[in-house]
Amino acid sequence: MRSDRLGESLLPKRYALPIFASDPLSSVAYATQEILIVLTLAGTAFLYLAPWLAATVVVLLVTVVLSYRQVVRAYPSGGGDYEVAMKNHGPAAGLVVASALLVDYVLTVAVSVSAGTDNVISAFPSLNEHRVLIAVALVGLLAAANLRGLRESGRAFALPTYLFISGILVMLVTGFIRYFFTPDGLVAESSGYTVIPEPGYSDLAGLALVLFALRAFASGCTALTGVEAIANGVPAFRPPKSKNAATTLALMGGIAATMFAGVTALALLADVKYTEFTCDLVGFQGDCETDPQRTVIAQLAAAVFGGDGSLGFYVIQAATALILILAANTAFNGFPLLGSVLAQDRYMPRQLHTRGDKLAYSNGILLLAGFAALLIVAFDASVSRLIQLYIIGVFTSFTIGQWGMVRHWNREIGLTDDGPERSRMRRSQTINFVGGSLTSVVLVIIVVTKFTHGAWLVLVSMPLLIVLMKAISKHYSHVADQLAPDTDSRTLPSKVHAVVLVSKVHKPTLRALAFARATRPDQLTALTVNVDDEDTRGLQADWERYDIPVPLTVVESPYREITRPVLDYVKAIRRESPRELVVVFVPQYVVGHWWENVLHNQSALRLRARLQFQPGVMITTVPWQLESSVGRDDGDARGAGPAPGDLRRGFTEDDVESTPYG
Repeated sequence: MRSDRLGESLLPKRYALPIFASDPLSSVAYATQEILIVLTLAGTAFLYLAPWLAATVVVLLVTVVLSYRQVVRAYPSGGGDYEVAMKNHGPAAGLVVASALLVDYVLTVAVSVSAGTDNVISAFPSLNEHRVLIAVALVGLLAAANLRGLRESGRAFALPTYLFISGILVMLVTGFIRYFFTPDGLVAESSGYTVIPEPGYSDLAGLALVLFALRAFASGCTALTGVEAIANGVPAFRPPKSKNAATTLALMGGIAATMFAGVTALALLADVKYTEFTCDLVGFQGDCETDPQRTVIAQLAAAVFGGDGSLGFYVIQAATALILILAANTAFNGFPLLGSVLAQDRYMPRQLHTRGDKLAYSNGILLLAGFAALLIVAFDASVSRLIQLYIIGVFTSFTIGQWGMVRHWNREIGLTDDGPERSRMRRSQTINFVGGSLTSVVLVIIVVTKFTHGAWLVLVSMPLLIVLMKAISKHYSHVADQLAPDTDSRTLPSKVHAVVLVSKVHKPTLRALAFARATRPDQLTALTVNVDDEDTRGLQADWERYDIPVPLTVVESPYREITRPVLDYVKAIRRESPRELVVVFVPQYVVGHWWENVLHNQSALRLRARLQFQPGVMITTVPWQLESSVGRDDGDARGAGPAPGDLRRGFTEDDVESTPYG
């Protein structure tokens, strides 16, 4: 896609919702499950806390959504919490937010894909032994889809997202009808199980019970992951960008809150039991060491639609698996966009700011896929292990971003005397103040309750990322200072001394000599290294026989080296005349096959690698095309077929054969 077609890749709301909101929507599939996992550590005695914890999560979700609606209106450029922090708290806070989001995006992919794999295995338990392979393959598939571009991935992901939303809503309505209006009610397959409490959890009271409940609440806060992605993706929306992003946020918040509350309520009504360790379930059918327990969504679908062989069960499982896998798409859009902003600010390599052939940030997509795959392999695609690392990053960015917005409104209020406008800003500031207060409390809860369960790894990774980003920024600044024009850079060299490297009298050597003479240097030297006396004498004889009008200079090499004597000769020229420019002409074969490079050009490569570090020395490569290279360049396509990139730009093989282009 041409650069001037960027506007065609902008998203309408119907595509923006599945692209940017699939993560918070999909968390419905595991947020309730995470609350139950923690509560069942104490058996079934404290399951009565689940509805209260879920209600608190819903309140927090609504507050955060309202807060981010202020962010997308105030900062529509796509920086999200990073931009808010940079402009209101300074670079230090901005880098904290950036590191938190980068870590969280990687974990979003790992957790979502692993959870999706769990739901696939719930429908087909025999696939359990291939868990890691399935998860890694799905990450690769997602990366490939996103490399096709935003609109293409939006179309691919829209149907599964809307299928999941409608499927869950139908399941909830059907489930409530069955529970309240049918004699059989609603009974999950695990309702008859009992749970063995973990040691030390059976008699919790006082502060221990409070910390236990807070840990369950922190796990349930996974329902909020991905909310910030819309704020980071505002530039991808169609105009009016801010309005469309705010509307999409409201839709996402309403749908996610409804589904999360409904699934939690239905799981409690159906008496679902779900534990961290399957062997803690007394009555579990199967081998608890090898057979996985079914997810909460799978148990509800089986209970609502009449067993695990029903069409409704497989539809829900398919939709849940797809939305969980595609939820990683939120990160595949957020991570590259954030990486692009950081690269523009010189905190990340500039390659992350480059768009690929389909106008997507290809390098960021590939980087994210690589790190997510490494995490999946390292943690065996285990959601229960990966989830402990989750949401610290996102709540760190929530908190810093919301307090940054409070400072933003303070500044804006001081710049206007319009009464209604000041009132509007005060309302927005109040929303952000409440959001910042709540997310601050939740962040402390998450760090305290999850630190010993793996969260320490995130708290170590974030400072390392900050140090790395500062080092990159320092490097770019240092390079810019060195490259700034000054008077010395405009001074012409006193003389130009051309040195042509000679190995034999053949066409490449004669072409290099001709090019060197055409540049009209002040002095021209044809230089060869004497490695073998017989070969050197033959070279001198050929030199005289062909009557070459440039004297041949021979330097000795008693240890049969080539690179060192050439370097010493060039350094000697520079020592005698420091203002003299030395131009070294290096003949080189151009070959058509990769394996031919192994047989040729090795001396030339070593020489160039060493000469480029010498001040006042320029290296000019003089290519000589061998027959195998004919037709390998864009300008001469005779018999070579399409060049790389031709087919995706619309050129056919006939076009390439008949039309020269360059």
